[in-house]
This record gives sequence, C-alpha cells and structure tokens, in this order.
Amino acid sequence: MLTHPSQKYLAHAPIPLPDRQWPDKTLTSAPRWLSTDLRDGNQALAEPMDAARKLRFWDLLLKCGFKEIEVAFPSASETDFQFVRQLIEENRIPEDVTIQVLTQARSDLIERTFASLAGVHGATVHLYNATAPLFRRLVFRQSKEEIVQLAVNATRQVRALCEANPQTQWRYEYSPETFCFTEPEFALQICEAVADVWEPSPERPMIINLPATVEVNTPNVYADQIEYFCRHFSRRDAVCISVHPHNDRGSGVASAELAILAGADRVEGCLFGNGERTGNVCLVTLAMNLYSQGISPQLDFSDMKQVVELVEQCNQLPVHPRHPYAGKLAFTAFSGSHQDAIKKGFTARGESSSARWEMPYLPVDPNDIGCSYEAVIRVNSQSGKSGAAWMLEQNHGLVLPRGLQQDFSRHVQAQTDREGNEMTLSALWQLFRSLYGPHQTAPRQLLDYRTESQADGSLQLWANVQTHDGVIALQGKGNGLLSAAADALKSRFSLAFSIEDYHEHTLGRHSESRSAAYIRCTFREGVSHWGTGIDNDVSRASLQALLNALPMG
Repeated sequence: MLTHPSQKYLAHAPIPLPDRQWPDKTLTSAPRWLSTDLRDGNQALAEPMDAARKLRFWDLLLKCGFKEIEVAFPSASETDFQFVRQLIEENRIPEDVTIQVLTQARSDLIERTFASLAGVHGATVHLYNATAPLFRRLVFRQSKEEIVQLAVNATRQVRALCEANPQTQWRYEYSPETFCFTEPEFALQICEAVADVWEPSPERPMIINLPATVEVNTPNVYADQIEYFCRHFSRRDAVCISVHPHNDRGSGVASAELAILAGADRVEGCLFGNGERTGNVCLVTLAMNLYSQGISPQLDFSDMKQVVELVEQCNQLPVHPRHPYAGKLAFTAFSGSHQDAIKKGFTARGESSSARWEMPYLPVDPNDIGCSYEAVIRVNSQSGKSGAAWMLEQNHGLVLPRGLQQDFSRHVQAQTDREGNEMTLSALWQLFRSLYGPHQTAPRQLLDYRTESQADGSLQLWANVQTHDGVIALQGKGNGLLSAAADALKSRFSLAFSIEDYHEHTLGRHSESRSAAYIRCTFREGVSHWGTGIDNDVSRASLQALLNALPMG
C-alpha cells in the first residue's frame, strides 16, 4: 500500500445540500422490493445458473413474497432468453407478480428483449446507459448530448414497442448507470429527457433507478444525492424512485436505508448480497432490520435455514456463518459475559407476561425465522458459567444453582483449554454426569429406603445402597430426611462433612414430572463437592444427590 494514497486516489466530492431533510426522518414502512438475483446476481456467478437452478430460485422468491423480480438479461444469452419464455409459456408468473428484464440502449437488443416477453401479462423493461464523466470519456467517448440522445432514442423505441403490444401491462425503468458519480445536474437532465419521451402516468408507470453502481463515497453522500434528485425532478409524483446500491465500500445496507429516508420508494438487491465484485445490497438484512424495529417488511423469511440452503445450492456460494440474521453463527454467543446476559434475559422473559422482545445481544427472536435456541449459546474456552448451564437447562431441564454453575464451569474450561475445541452438548452432558452423577451407574446407587418418625420428633432412616463392592445397608437418625441420611453416611464411611447447599425443582410443568435435587457438601479443610439426583420422587432425588456428593473413593 502507498504511504501517500492521495497521490493516486482522489476523494469523490459531496454535493452541497445544507438544508438536507433525511437525517430527521425515520423508517416507518417497507419499500417496494425488487429481487435481481436471477439477473444481476446470476451475472456475478462464476458458473451462471442453468434453467433448473433458476426455477428453484424463482420459486423461492415467490415463496418469500417478492412481487417484482428481475429475471434475466434476455438479449445477453440464449439461456436467459429461454428462461423468460419458460416462465411465460408455462404460466409460472402469478397475476400479482411483475417480471423485469434488463437491456442496454441498443436497438437490436431492445427488439430481442421484447421478443422474449411476447404474451406476458405484465412486465417492466429496464433500460440503462452509463452517464458518469469517467465512462463518457474512457468507455463511450461521447459528449453529454450524445449520451442523452442515446437514452432518448432507446426510450422512444421502448415506448413504441409497448404501444404495439397493448395486451401487456408495461412498466418502464430507466437507470442512469453510474449515477452516484455522475454530476447531479446531468443526472437530472438525462432523466428529465427520458421522462419527457415516456410521459409517466398511472396508466404508463415509470421507475427511475438511481444506482450506486460502484460505491465511491459514504452513505450520507448517497442519501444527499437521492434527496437532491427527488427535490428537483419535475415529475417526482409520477415516478417511482428506485435505488440499487452495490457494496464496494461495505456500506450497501446503510446506503439503502439512508436512501429510503431521502425519498427512495424501492430497493433493488439480492438475497445475502450476491452481485458483481463485493455484491449488491442484501435484501434479507434490509428486511430483517425493518422487522427488528417492529415494521413489517412484507417479505417472509420465517424459514431462514431453508432460504439459506436453497440460495447456496443455486448460487453455489456459501452464506457467511456470521451473515446478519442468516448465518449459522448469527445468534451464537461464545463469550462468557454475553452468555450470562442472554441467559438472564431468557430467565426474565420466562417470568414475564409481556410479548415484547427484550433480550441482550439478540435484536430479534431466532424463533421468528425458524431458528432454535440451541445454537444461541455454545461452549468453548472463552465461555463462562452461564454457557454450560444454559445448554443443560435447554436440553436436559436442569436449572443449576449458581454455585454449581461456577463449579462446573471450572471443569468445562479446563477441558476446553486442554483440548482447544468447542464442547458439544453430548460431551458437556457426559462431563456433568461423571462429575455429579445424575445417572443409573453412579458409584453409589440408592436402591430403596424407608423412614420412621420417632417419639422425640426425630426421623429414623434405613436405606440400601448399591456400590461397586455390593449392597450396603445404612441406618441413621436426624431431624429430617437429609440429616438422617448424613448421619448414616458419616457412621458407615467415617466421614466428616456438612450439607451447605440444597436446591430442588421439577423437570416439567406437570405433577408426574421428575424432580432434580442439588446438594453441596463441605468436607475437611473446606473442600466442597456437589451431587445431583434425578428421580420421579423428590425425596429419592435428594438422597441420591447426597450420595453423589460424596468423594468417589
């Protein structure tokens, strides 16, 4: 990289708009959406989709609720031409869906484009030509007047062909390609000239697309350009202003959102941001951003996993695991502090009657888009006490006391540090069982017991316990079940300990549900051990927890 990049790269100047209005506005409704996955997204693939993959993608877009879909560049390839014909001839286009096709401002390509649309009930013809000084000078070597005349002549041809086929409901879209680095006055001039030819009206709809074909400045400058255009275009109320932000600077989503604030009516993009170079704006992210603010996006991503899988199959490109809302790790927390906050959030939500989603670190409920809570917290060496506790609670119903959470997390961290890997749920459960023994193969397994109240108010306990050396009989006395059991164990094993913590809870909401008990015993020199018991009877669960809290030897 250069020490002084200014010697090679010039900053693109902003436009003067001191009284800009868009910063004081808020998003309150969804824009019109146009998916260009089947055209712009497809052109960006190393191996463009064949007809079968295109049809799968088409069906997905319909399922998601898109009403405007740019399906092809029919004059560019026979595959694209035949795909448009297939949609029309096989009656695959619902009445409330409008397909869109792209064409350059060349007479023969326009003719070929209309040939592909024969018999369609409704379509948008999207015409473009580049307008920026760089393109006028280096690519086309044409003056402003010649560039305007090219767009005007092409628009006149499009209108004539539309009028020659009145059975179709036509829409016209014009794009001054490279708008974001075209002089604002010239962008207005060429769009005014095109609109004069098309004469937009409710009967002759027109869309003006103002693309950030290559991002060259910050999103606020793009918003200024959109607001400037909307203020000064003479037929603003008669046209739909659309934006098509690319992502060269990594700010395509921000550019689209600010453009809507600045007056844009429609956004063009692709699912998960596919497109040339660094891609187009991601429509999934935009839609879900609205959803997270309580605004219906008018698109359905309630089965996000299926959307991701189909797009990956059709594009043959992976969706990044940390892609907003859709990536496999989009809702996952490994950090201990994050996990603790999320766990507390879910606990509070379970105790609240409010429908409001208030959850640390999670802007939307994963369940709303078909994601389970299992992946919200995953455990590695960076995780704290809440991560492992959350996984055991979600998958086994165990609500570990705080002290047990802390004790278990030390063992988990030691193992993950030693192995250097994420800990699976199965491994986590096996470790918990080996440490605290809530299973049928514990070193000391309660077989049966009986109690009898004594005249002095105490309780007498008799119990049989299976050990590796056989069945042993226990007998003890105390002021309650656990104290009697502790008395019996101290006598039988010559142990000195005290019960410091005891917790219990049911594993379900019904009376027949099993119960879990947790006990911490403190031995000589302050050493503590936890034990856990699970049983249909809470008393048996408590006794087994006590047995499991004893040292293994």
